[in-house]
Amino acid sequence: MVIDLWHLAHQMFFGAIAAAGFGVLFNFGLRNLVWCAGTGALALGVRTLGQDAHLSLEASSFLAAVMASSTVSLLRGALGPRGNAVALAGCIPMVPGAFFSQALLGMLAVTTPHPENAAVIITATEYFLRVFFTLAAIGAGLAIPAQLFRNPDF
Repeated sequence: MVIDLWHLAHQMFFGAIAAAGFGVLFNFGLRNLVWCAGTGALALGVRTLGQDAHLSLEASSFLAAVMASSTVSLLRGALGPRGNAVALAGCIPMVPGAFFSQALLGMLAVTTPHPENAAVIITATEYFLRVFFTLAAIGAGLAIPAQLFRNPDF
């Protein structure tokens, strides 16, 4: 497996910017925006490495969310109770918005008086399922480490 460092750095840089932007939307302070940016860079970097290793988008997103949530849970002393929100802000840039928009456009095409063909329905359903399973993978990846680190006897 050959790692394209420029592509990885590009994904991490823009993941950091997007996560910090979501931190602004969540009304975090300046100190926490740095943590959001770091979590976003970590999450997008892990997801990019997973996809470069030929994992699916869903599996790569799950691993990235687990890594982000685990890192934030280990740094609970520095972040305090905001840790889970910082991990969430870092993982939001992984939501597949392009797939969701294609699914919505496909479903709108189905509602026309005379749909062109059944392939539009199949493609739109495929995109909806990809979005659903990716969101489920991110949610599970955020929740599992948070619960495990909170309850060490679990």
